[in-house]
Amino acid sequence: MGKSDFLSPKAIANRIKSKGLQKLRWYCQMCQKQCRDENGFKCHCMSESHQRQLLLASENPQQFMDYFSEEFRNDFLELLRRRFGTKRVHNNIVYNEYISHREHIHMNATQWETLTDFTKWLGREGLCKVDETPKGWYIQYIDRDPETIRRQQEQERKKKQDLDDEEKTAKFIEQQVRRGLEGKELEMPVYTELNRENEEEKVTFNLNKGASTSVAASSKTSSVLGQNALKMVEGAVKRKETAHSSGQPKEKKKKSALDEIMELEEEKKRTSRRDYWLQPEIIVKIVTKKLGEKYHKKKAVVKEVIDKYTAVVKVIDSGDKLKLDQTHLETVIPAPGKKVMVLNGGYRGNEGILESINEKRFSVTITIDSGPLKGRRVEDILYEDVSKLA
Repeated sequence: MGKSDFLSPKAIANRIKSKGLQKLRWYCQMCQKQCRDENGFKCHCMSESHQRQLLLASENPQQFMDYFSEEFRNDFLELLRRRFGTKRVHNNIVYNEYISHREHIHMNATQWETLTDFTKWLGREGLCKVDETPKGWYIQYIDRDPETIRRQQEQERKKKQDLDDEEKTAKFIEQQVRRGLEGKELEMPVYTELNRENEEEKVTFNLNKGASTSVAASSKTSSVLGQNALKMVEGAVKRKETAHSSGQPKEKKKKSALDEIMELEEEKKRTSRRDYWLQPEIIVKIVTKKLGEKYHKKKAVVKEVIDKYTAVVKVIDSGDKLKLDQTHLETVIPAPGKKVMVLNGGYRGNEGILESINEKRFSVTITIDSGPLKGRRVEDILYEDVSKLA
C-alpha cells in the first residue's frame, strides 16, 4: 500500500498529533526525534541511525552535555529577556512557555536535574536575581546590555539636567524681581484728620488727584506683590539648598562600644534569610533514600562546603565520605546544655548553648557564647536554623 497523500485525512491527523507536546520518556535528544508510543521508541532505539549517534556520543559525552546545557541556558534566558524583561516572575511560568516550543532542548539532556537546580545556578552565576518564597522560586533577569546601560545613564543625566534648569529658572526670577525693586522705597501711607479750617469754605473734590492717588495706590500694591514674590522665590531657593545640604553626610561622632553592639544587632536582624545554611563542623542527618538503607537516617559531620549548596560529609558510624546537596540533609537538635551553631537568620554564624526546646512551636532557646553578643539569650529560633556542633 502506498504512502498517504499529503492532504488525506490520515496525513492531516498525523501532522496534528505530531504538532503538540508528547511524553518526554519517548523523546531521543541525540537524534532529536519524538516518538508517540513505547513501541515507536523501541523501534527507534534499535535503528541504525540511533546506534551511530550513540557511538558518537560515547566518544566524548561531556562535550555533548555542555553543548545541550549551553543551548538550553541561552534559549531560556532569551525567552526570559524578550518575554518578561526585568520583571520578577515565577520560574515555572517561564519554563512552561519555553517547553511549549516543539524543538526545545530538554532538561534531562543538560547538566541540571531539576528546574530548582537550574534556578539556583542562575543566581550563583549572577545572570538573574533569584529568591525563594512559599509559592516557589522567583527569578528576575539582569539586563547587562550596553545599549540598555547607556539608555539608563542618558535618562539619569536628563533628569539631573531638568533639576538644574529649575534651579536656574528660580534664580533668574529672583534676579528679575530684585532688579525691578531697586531704587524704589515703599511709601507708607500717612493718615490725617479731616478738619476744615474755615467754616465758610466750600468742600471741593479734585478727580485728577483721585486718579493719581489710585495710580500711586496701584504702584504701591504692585511693589508689595513684588516683595511677596521675592519672598516666595527666596523660600523656594532656601528649601532646595536645605534639601541638598541634608543629602550631604554629616560628621560622624565617635560611638561607644554599647552603640556599636546595638547597631551590629540591628544589622543582623535586618539581614534577610538565605536559601543556603550549610556550615563546616556541624552534625547533620542524611534523609535521602537514593543512597540506600546503609546511609538513610545516619548522622554525619560536614567537612567542607562547596558552592554554598553542596557539602562533603563524613558518616560518623562508618567513616565514609559523601558529597550531598543540602536538600538531602537536615539539622540535628541536641539535648539541652550542648553546643549548637546558628545557621540562618539574624544571628547566623554564632555559636551558643542550647537552653530549652519548645516542641509546640518547633523552636529552641539558646545563649550565645561567642562574638560581641556573648551572653545574650535568644528565643524562638526554628529547628532548621540551628544544628549541633561536632
